Amino acid sequence: MNDTDAGAALLRQFEARSPRGLARAISYAESGRGAQLIRHLFARTGRSMTIGLTGPPGVGKSTLSSALVRKARSLGKTVGVVSVDPSSPFSHGALLGDRIRLTEHFTDSGVFIRSMASRGHLGGLAGATADAVLLMDAFGLDVILIETVGVGQSEIEIAELAHTTIVALQPGSGDSIQVLKAGIMEVADVFVVNKKDHPMANQLKREIRSMMEMLDFSGWVPELVMTQATSGEGIDELWAAIENHVAYLQKSGEMAEKRLEAFTHQVRQLALGHLQRKLERELRSKVAEGIDPYAAADRVLQSFGVTPEGGDEPIRPPHVRASVKGLM
Repeated sequence: MNDTDAGAALLRQFEARSPRGLARAISYAESGRGAQLIRHLFARTGRSMTIGLTGPPGVGKSTLSSALVRKARSLGKTVGVVSVDPSSPFSHGALLGDRIRLTEHFTDSGVFIRSMASRGHLGGLAGATADAVLLMDAFGLDVILIETVGVGQSEIEIAELAHTTIVALQPGSGDSIQVLKAGIMEVADVFVVNKKDHPMANQLKREIRSMMEMLDFSGWVPELVMTQATSGEGIDELWAAIENHVAYLQKSGEMAEKRLEAFTHQVRQLALGHLQRKLERELRSKVAEGIDPYAAADRVLQSFGVTPEGGDEPIRPPHVRASVKGLM
């Protein structure tokens, strides 16, 4: 069977709403062969509620994900989960396999779970995460939950892809303080203090409030929720906060802007991916030994048809500058 026949068969399987068809479609996207499929299905997208869940490693993101899936299913919603794991440096496969914490949903036909290896992609996501979200949206899932790799201070790519971004923090963790210092504060639509039974939970809540007072929020002000994900405490409040944010986006007209951000994010990543591959080829063929890095960069840019901008004025020896000044 050639690629055209295989693609047609896959599309028929997808349109029949077969979970196997969705799984194969995402595999196609991960292997770099999903362009034609997404072109065909893109008009069906734009209906799912997309939630991003991020935070430091160990905060309980997978347990929170499982609790949110349980809540969404209790409301009769179908759910897709994209769980992005760190990659093995040897096999490049998913290292942690966070789907283990979602085992209670494996037999639920209304839940589709996909684990993806980050494969060195920065930003807390995998390279094909946006494709997976589009395909789940086109498949007709009501809610798509994206769980990122544990993030630090700058991996905030999830905010461009999700409609609602949840930042989960845990008390008594130095990582939490580092996150509070960082730009991730500005991307949170909902803050979650998980493990609310911890003695320092209220202190972390106060710290988040204090940091929020230093920021100038225009429009939506992030809600702050306390949860105990293992027992389900606070999950109803967390879901209500998500719904409040979605309602705000729809009422204010910002939902269209959010969808445009997600579209722009994917276009940027696709374009940068193509440019990166071309850049690597040009580096191997155009850069020679014996030239400085600025000259090498100019040579590579010229191979792209780009004229290097400006450039520094040539450096003259001091005696040349003095003699020129004397003639003026």
